Amino acid sequence: MTSRLRLGLLAGLVTLVVDQASKLWLLYAFDLPNRGTVKVTPFFDLYLAWNIGISFGWLQNDSPAAQFALMAIKAVAVVLLAIWMARSETKLATSALGLIIGGAIGNGIDRLAYGAVVDFALFHVQIGGTVYNWYIFNLADVAIVAGVAALLYDSFFGGPAAKAP
Repeated sequence: MTSRLRLGLLAGLVTLVVDQASKLWLLYAFDLPNRGTVKVTPFFDLYLAWNIGISFGWLQNDSPAAQFALMAIKAVAVVLLAIWMARSETKLATSALGLIIGGAIGNGIDRLAYGAVVDFALFHVQIGGTVYNWYIFNLADVAIVAGVAALLYDSFFGGPAAKAP
């Protein structure tokens, strides 16, 4: 196993562990379900949301068939990303793919355990008398977005990249 592949696997494992630890702590130690909204800063709250859809809450559907379909798609995507990661020729791309895989698995574990993804981070701003909220997200989502951004950076400014499967 190359050092690049080990780096990608480590990125995925760390992402998965930190994501799941944060969710378990917020749900059971901090008891966010019973606390309601917790103001952390004037622009950031901890707010529990159960996301039964996909990214940004799109395609909300809590039927067992829909949840199974989302899990199947996610499993295929993780396998394809892992193949891509194994073929990757740069440390940045390999690490980025590890972040994406770790985030996808973390959110997949939520779906299996709770039937929905645990989202808890809410950024917002008040302008005039109106409050504007960003999408509620979690650390797995942050890792996925960071991984995609790193892949884009690597594709434009990095060395030669392996073709996606």
